[in-house]
Amino acid sequence: MKTIRPGDDGAFLREAAKKFRQAKQAVALTGAGISVASGIPDFRSPGGLWSMYAPQEYCALDAFYANPEKTWKLFRELGASLFDKKPSAAHRTLAELETAKLLRGIVTQNIDCLHQAAGSSQVLEIHGDHFHLQCLSCGYLGAAKAADFHGSMPRCPHCGQALKPNIVLFGETVRALDAIQSLIAACDLLLVIGTSAKVYPAAALPTIVRQQGGLIYEFNLEPALSTISEYCFQGDLTDTMSRFGQAALEAA
Repeated sequence: MKTIRPGDDGAFLREAAKKFRQAKQAVALTGAGISVASGIPDFRSPGGLWSMYAPQEYCALDAFYANPEKTWKLFRELGASLFDKKPSAAHRTLAELETAKLLRGIVTQNIDCLHQAAGSSQVLEIHGDHFHLQCLSCGYLGAAKAADFHGSMPRCPHCGQALKPNIVLFGETVRALDAIQSLIAACDLLLVIGTSAKVYPAAALPTIVRQQGGLIYEFNLEPALSTISEYCFQGDLTDTMSRFGQAALEAA
């Protein structure tokens, strides 16, 4: 594994950029780390939401059915932490690479819709999103408003049942698996950004790409995939992603 740190404009960066441009189907896998610079803390970090709201008690399908009012305590906190946030430089870099036809798509574990806000159009949200509300009784799906995360629990406009954010709760099936599998099957270079890739099924994707002969580029504060990564861009993502994106766009 070759390590590239903030401010490093040396041979490893130029080499990585050149190989990236040569890839036939590059894909990005993103996690919570890419949104930290946007002001969204990692829910699993100390002081994060999971330390205040036990996931199985507030973010499980059974818990929602048993007491939706209680689960909405967590959903309101999520809404407050997500609704006014803007994409970071790292989000914008991925959108620029897609526009330049150097990136085929993004698989994200995030629910904040910041990739779309940055301009990316090929985004597969494995855990859904927090900006739509769904009814598990009649199938209604509609855009959420900031007001939905304040005051009383929102109810379905069609059948009156409790609405839930369009996110995957514990006990629910993750989203877009068929599309993700199709995208990864042809992937020969995977950018792993802001995630330790330990939560399945997303955790399997780097290994699948590596086993089919593809390259892994890791972007994290600390290496998490050193045994399979070709390059590790170590440090703040707003710096490492921006430098990589510029090098990739300029590489001949």
